[in-house]
Amino acid sequence: RRTKQESRGITFRVQSKLARDFVDGLPFTLTPAQTKVVREILDDMGSEHPMHRLLQGDVGSGKTVVALIAMLVAVDSGYQAVFVAPTEILAEQHFRTMRALLGGLPVQHRLLVGAQRSKLRRDVLEDIRSGAAQIIVGTHAVFEDEVRFSRLGLAVIDEQHRFGVLQRARIRAKGENPDVLIMTATPIPRTLSLTLYG
Repeated sequence: RRTKQESRGITFRVQSKLARDFVDGLPFTLTPAQTKVVREILDDMGSEHPMHRLLQGDVGSGKTVVALIAMLVAVDSGYQAVFVAPTEILAEQHFRTMRALLGGLPVQHRLLVGAQRSKLRRDVLEDIRSGAAQIIVGTHAVFEDEVRFSRLGLAVIDEQHRFGVLQRARIRAKGENPDVLIMTATPIPRTLSLTLYG
């Protein structure tokens, strides 16, 4: 409780045109549960304290859409957002889903995984460093020292019990107290403990 009260994080502008245009352009309406969760996340993001929130929902319940809204709020406030998945297959699936959902929105998104060709990897790393890449989807590759963010504001970690304590600490150290949103379909006791004690 003391850490949460005393730590200073980023106060995002939660009135986001990007996020509004994204929601308005979806081929479906958000469920009442999604709307409630988005409101809670945005309340956290608008606060001066760093967010550390667990988003739990069954597979297919729309967690990625909720996470995208939060990421667009970060982008609209001038920050980068990173989405970390435990495997390359999952990262690529999330990247394709996000690319389809973002449609024509003016948001630069890049994929960073271990198996990329060296030239493509260099280009992606430069886009992340310069800030040209606003949304980055990746695997454990994003924890590496050579990955330097221009202005990391939000980290979304999928199935975070698959990552180590030090890995999560490293992604947070790549920004200045970025907000953290953890997603899981399996709220095992370790996940709940890590949410409480970070």
